[in-house]
Amino acid sequence: MKFSTYMTEWLYGKNGYYAKYKNIGKSGDFYTAVSTSKFFGGTIAKHIISLVDEGFLQEDAVICEIGAHHGYFLADVCEFIYTLRPQLLQTFQFVIIEKFDDLQAHQKKYFLESFGDAVQIRHCKSLSELQCENAFFIANEIFDAFPCELYFKGKSARVENNEVFFDVKDDWVEQKAKKYHKDRGEIALGYEEFAQEMAGAAKKFEFMSFDYGEMQARPDFSLRIYTKHKVHPFFEDDLDRAKLFAKSDITYDVTFLHVKDAYEAAGVNFVELKAQMVALVDMGILELLEILKEHVDDKIYKQELEKAKMLIMPNFLGERFKMIKFRKGA
Repeated sequence: MKFSTYMTEWLYGKNGYYAKYKNIGKSGDFYTAVSTSKFFGGTIAKHIISLVDEGFLQEDAVICEIGAHHGYFLADVCEFIYTLRPQLLQTFQFVIIEKFDDLQAHQKKYFLESFGDAVQIRHCKSLSELQCENAFFIANEIFDAFPCELYFKGKSARVENNEVFFDVKDDWVEQKAKKYHKDRGEIALGYEEFAQEMAGAAKKFEFMSFDYGEMQARPDFSLRIYTKHKVHPFFEDDLDRAKLFAKSDITYDVTFLHVKDAYEAAGVNFVELKAQMVALVDMGILELLEILKEHVDDKIYKQELEKAKMLIMPNFLGERFKMIKFRKGA
């Protein structure tokens, strides 16, 4: 089978890694910005409010998270909207794009336990189900989870019994590899279709996503497996892929230029790419921490400060993760 099919089964098959609820964070396989600090979602909430104040977002806009998994991120956004501008909690429409029924059930349960009837969320299986006038789309670590093809010096990969062989001729993959100056590495599939779906889902929107990678393509393979906070390069000697299949996360660095090209081809404007630490500071995470300092005792403030530091420290999530932003209808 082609490598993209193999990766799709690994992550999204009937028993795939993301098909069922998974713990993320200290007790799970890896950390994300969402599992690190509530101030990640809080900073996004502050930014959403600023978009209302500048007139880009209407008070009845759709606030939509794509690939929410637990639902923690959107819930944190809701919690901080309640703190900073509570009336918007009643006028915004909150939507989660999630194709797996099991995860939808967990998200509904979490929102009910967190907010009762105060926040109503709607689920869509895909962006194509959502049709609205005005929206803010948010995603965390989504583009690295798109299936990819592996490419090496003119040939694409196939997988047989968890072994990889570079002996497939694929003109589309080769074209993309040449475009992004790669003689080896990952070529993501689905960015173009995803951008087109989003472009058709709302007439006017801002989309913000956080992921690890660079604007230009890496010159080598970045494909790796995460399990119990250990990282294994996919081509590591003696790696037991059969044992890890569908029981661990598999991911790669994002080539943001590919994402940018996909969105611009769909008629959506690229706004900027920034390191996560710069983006969060620009959107006001430090101001939120100052507000917290004024309202809680010193012990709680220091605990939350240490968690928030992990979002912006260069040696943790701050530099390696990037924020990419797009707008349509500005």
